[in-house]
Amino acid sequence: MRALFAVLLLAATPALALTPPSDSTAPAPRAPLQVEIPKLKTDADRALEKSPDAAGKDGARPLDTGRAEPDHGKRLDALFAALKVAPTKEAAKSIADRIDIALTPSGSDTADLLMARATQALQTKDFDLTIQLLDSVLRVAPDHLDAWNKRATVFYLKEDFADALIDLRQVVAREPRHYGAWAGIAIICKEIGDDKHALEAARQALAIYPHLESVEDMEKTLSLSVEGRPI
Repeated sequence: MRALFAVLLLAATPALALTPPSDSTAPAPRAPLQVEIPKLKTDADRALEKSPDAAGKDGARPLDTGRAEPDHGKRLDALFAALKVAPTKEAAKSIADRIDIALTPSGSDTADLLMARATQALQTKDFDLTIQLLDSVLRVAPDHLDAWNKRATVFYLKEDFADALIDLRQVVAREPRHYGAWAGIAIICKEIGDDKHALEAARQALAIYPHLESVEDMEKTLSLSVEGRPI
């Protein structure tokens, strides 16, 4: 389970807080462990309803219709809408990869350099240095989804579940469709014995990415634990 969480959060580089992020440029203060699952926004549904374009072979709707490229937000809306209706796991994975790329850029050379150093430190399991570098990233770019997400992974690996959840909440506050962060919340809640909130978070992830296989299995197990077998 721990390996799955690390893979989800490191591979799904996009980034989400159950409470709104602070206006301060410094990383959010850490608080005692508290789990609360917000309602998922429906931007993807609205984007899908408004899009007149047919889905492509990978389930994604074409982003280039002969006009100027849509802005970043519209491209993400289209990708998330396509992810929700992707016909196969393979098509969904292809779309998810595009979402990851779209959510990765920081727009700051300094943040990018610090992120590269943080990734190297994490690969050598120097967790304290990784956290220091990610703290620096968040001072430069407080909305950097990958930094919040990666720092949550490090806290999880250090078994600091409270701070991991706080950072994941920062991810979902900024991008409520971040299925990797929802999956991370589900894994942590399950590990600390909070199956109810784990189930809610798993279902949030699946509402965004229905073909996320590892979370599908988790949701089935948690459903039996929380709701019991159907009569």
